[in-house]
Amino acid sequence: MTSSSPSRKADSVRRTTAFMRGAAAVTKLSHARLLPVVSVCRSVWFSSVTPAIFPGLVLGGSSLGARPPCSLTGFVANSGPATVAPSKWGALMSESLTRQVKITKQAVRGKGVVVAQNCRAAEVGAAILRQGGNAIDAAVATGMAIGAVEPWMSGIGGVGFMTIWSAKEGRAWTIDYGPVSARKLDPSVYKIVGPGPANPFAWPDILEQRNEVGYHSIAVPGMVAGLAKALERFGTLKWKDVLAPGVELAQRGMELDWYMQVMLAQGAQHLTKFPASRAAYLCDDGRVPSIDWAHNKRYLKLGNLGETMRRLAEGGPREFYEGSLARDIAADLQAGGSAISTDDLASYEARVVDPLSFEHNGVTVNVAGGLTAGPTLRRAIELAGDRTRGKGAPDAAFFTAFAEGMHKAYDERLKTLGDKPTNTCTTHFCAADSEGNMVALTQTLMSLFGSNVMLPKTGITMNNGMLWFDPEPNKPNSIAPGKKPLCNICPVVVARGGKAWFCIGASGGRRIVPAVAQLALMQIDRGMDVEAAFHQPRIDVSGVGPIRVNRDLPDAIKKAIAAKLPMVEVDNPISPLGFANPSCIVRDPKTGELTGMNEVMSPWAGGAAQ
Repeated sequence: MTSSSPSRKADSVRRTTAFMRGAAAVTKLSHARLLPVVSVCRSVWFSSVTPAIFPGLVLGGSSLGARPPCSLTGFVANSGPATVAPSKWGALMSESLTRQVKITKQAVRGKGVVVAQNCRAAEVGAAILRQGGNAIDAAVATGMAIGAVEPWMSGIGGVGFMTIWSAKEGRAWTIDYGPVSARKLDPSVYKIVGPGPANPFAWPDILEQRNEVGYHSIAVPGMVAGLAKALERFGTLKWKDVLAPGVELAQRGMELDWYMQVMLAQGAQHLTKFPASRAAYLCDDGRVPSIDWAHNKRYLKLGNLGETMRRLAEGGPREFYEGSLARDIAADLQAGGSAISTDDLASYEARVVDPLSFEHNGVTVNVAGGLTAGPTLRRAIELAGDRTRGKGAPDAAFFTAFAEGMHKAYDERLKTLGDKPTNTCTTHFCAADSEGNMVALTQTLMSLFGSNVMLPKTGITMNNGMLWFDPEPNKPNSIAPGKKPLCNICPVVVARGGKAWFCIGASGGRRIVPAVAQLALMQIDRGMDVEAAFHQPRIDVSGVGPIRVNRDLPDAIKKAIAAKLPMVEVDNPISPLGFANPSCIVRDPKTGELTGMNEVMSPWAGGAAQ
């Protein structure tokens, strides 16, 4: 069941420029011989082209998909047919058009809800709820399936953290399944050859980008162990049954759409270096596969991933770490030069630990602690104090207090932990059920397509978790054997009155904490409902450079922020997103109804209800 209100739409104006940059990226890439050229008629541009490259959107109330993640209304017609080349985009995005589109996203409501950055994966989780599973079962099913629908973000070659609220126990837990470096790793392999910034972390430049691309960049993956631990400890269904949807999706292959083409085009430079990756994701000549513009679905076979998922479902989770599958994984890794061995896989264990919990304004915030961004979230909220409190939409006082607190918290993080912020390709999703259980789960391959290595025997796209380490020696986060690095992951469950109230998290590297903190405080301190909060323009305070302020914020707020700290106005386009990509589920304490919400500008993010 979905719902949306006119007031939400009235409050959610987004510039046409931001929306059309996603489409512009597709057209510009086509002129680089990566994607097909798009021919449009300007008077009906959205109605003629959107079904092909923006599936699932709503235009002026006319649905183009069964579960539209977004809505667009009020586009002003232009005249005459045209074939749009890159040089023409300026005319299409003239100031006369930039205020004509409203992009909204509908919340999903029900007694059980799953929200994810890919609505197909969310539907997998909701189906598990309908079969009688709980929120943990749904989260595990979603996590095991999502690698087949957005493999550039996460998959079984990845890592992550989750925060769980157990209704039975009346408390929160965190499961740590983060990356670990190989026990026989030689740090000298990662030779510094020049100053940074040469990568998203601004680390020094490493020989052959070994910490970022290829086999040397891979850390021991923990995703399978982490999801298995969650299912064993808190779930109700059998491993094989929970994996069944993911097996089916992996065997079918990845459905090709416009957004996937954009991701493939961004990753093609490195994907083409590795034969299995090139064969799975690209054409023989290295170009991105084209969409069938007649609307016939096209699927890319993800190497041997479908068979690997079947083996994993049949053999159980330890098959990944100790069975024949583990031996295949280790053989491929070592053939490519990785130090990861069968011993590294066999010794990997996900850990169930206490979360970092703290009080704020009458609620308990539970977040992953330790080497995650949880401590930074707590410090930012602590520094903002009660200055973020009020009623309704955040005002200048809210944003200035938050900006100052977040800025100082990040400054402390950089000085004491040695972490440097980054943009990553991560995914986040949430699940909640009628029993009171909630899960906030963030998992990642780290960079876009991780290491860009697809293992030939298994079809697993592997992480590049070694990029989370500082390559400079003698630092708190320096590369070392058998070590866990720092990360920006921040899954949260907020409890009120001894029960889970909402769960939230995000993808987006350095931008995760500011997004999660703002959206949490809008609900805790301002009393906003989740749908209004997600349509509220935000700021990003990531510890490096000026504060990034959404251009759609009122001028008075922007002036107040500028008076305190350096800032720059930015748009929030579809690709790349200008801010983090959050998801959240909230429980109504009176009715028990659950409301799920995703980032408005994320084109395939959506939810599904039980």
